[in-house]
Amino acid sequence: MARIILNTFGSLGDLHPYLAIALELKRRGHQAVIATHGLYRDRVEAMLLEFAPVRPHFDEWGDLSGVLRDAMDARRGSDVVLQKLVLPYLRQSRDDLLVACRGADLVVDHVLTFTSPLVAEKLGLPRVSTTLQPFAMFSRHDPPVAPAVAWLGRLRGLGPWPWRLLWALGRAVTRPWFREVDAMRSEMGLPPSDRHPMLQSHSDQLHLVLFSRELAPPQKDWPASAVQPGFPFHDRGVEGQGMPLALEVFLRQGDAPLVFTLGSSAVFAAGDFYIVAAAAARAMNRRAVLLVGEQGLNDVPGVPAISHAPMGERILVVPFSHDQPDNAERCRQLGIARTLKRTQVSAAAFQRELTALLADDRAAARAREVAGRMEQEPGAAGAADAIEALLAKRASGSAAGAKGERVSAG
Repeated sequence: MARIILNTFGSLGDLHPYLAIALELKRRGHQAVIATHGLYRDRVEAMLLEFAPVRPHFDEWGDLSGVLRDAMDARRGSDVVLQKLVLPYLRQSRDDLLVACRGADLVVDHVLTFTSPLVAEKLGLPRVSTTLQPFAMFSRHDPPVAPAVAWLGRLRGLGPWPWRLLWALGRAVTRPWFREVDAMRSEMGLPPSDRHPMLQSHSDQLHLVLFSRELAPPQKDWPASAVQPGFPFHDRGVEGQGMPLALEVFLRQGDAPLVFTLGSSAVFAAGDFYIVAAAAARAMNRRAVLLVGEQGLNDVPGVPAISHAPMGERILVVPFSHDQPDNAERCRQLGIARTLKRTQVSAAAFQRELTALLADDRAAARAREVAGRMEQEPGAAGAADAIEALLAKRASGSAAGAKGERVSAG
């Protein structure tokens, strides 16, 4: 069986899909290793998976709450992530990943793990790239909603040509940000590459598209190596637990509640989000649950506030920043969601939008249809199938090469 390194970067939303794939690979007998921030060691090892620390390790960022608030800024958040959280640590990430990949057979990486392609190339390992959201496919045929540049939304109806030019401009403007990657390539004895480390990061061997076709089906300009298994779901807590007992008891005591969440990063920039959410629920005479992040971070008196609950059960998700507005718009177009801008959040706005959504029987029926189709997507199992197919192809090619060498030697 193979030793497979899964190298990811970011929040729990950037960790859980790789946990799901790693658990499926482990079930099939492979040695799956999660290589990421040291903060996640306990969470990974609780799944009985191997962990390899890869810097940066959150504490190196200084005031974590402040940094994450900046990283969730609606306009400049993505620049903050790159310029403050990723690019200054490229050499440390490279060095740690080289250690993690000793004896590995294959590397799976995240769009922000810019040194993984270098390590894989240096060690001669097959590399599987991944994308977690439609935005990061950077498609000209299916362009994203870009909250940082609102006017770009008006170009979405003009076809692919304006977006071909925009993506090309984006590559040209941001390519100098990655001079350190180019320098490391040279130092490692690798040939120069003019590919953009983020906008053209897909592997020509296998690129896993880890979101549902319901959000975005395959496009003409996706990589030829793209395989779309859908979402790899993992909704367990730190120690592998599912529904917290207190929440399970609460759910049994009355009608299904409204659930308000900002994911695992935006909780640090919540402002009065949870306060007005609770006020809206009271005004509607509805029970509510707040997923607030770490204990004490965003607690609101009188409303159950917990850090984790399985995402597959009774939940209303509110988009916040980065790719979330694009995902929200795709959900709206599917007919399963209403959207509310971050700047418009208030108790009255929540009450208005939630009342309309809860009264929309067509949206409820449509959501059930979409969920039914998504359940048929292979997710983590499909990702593992594609990885095993790549390993088998590589093994077959190696065997054929060895046979050819023996024939020549004879």
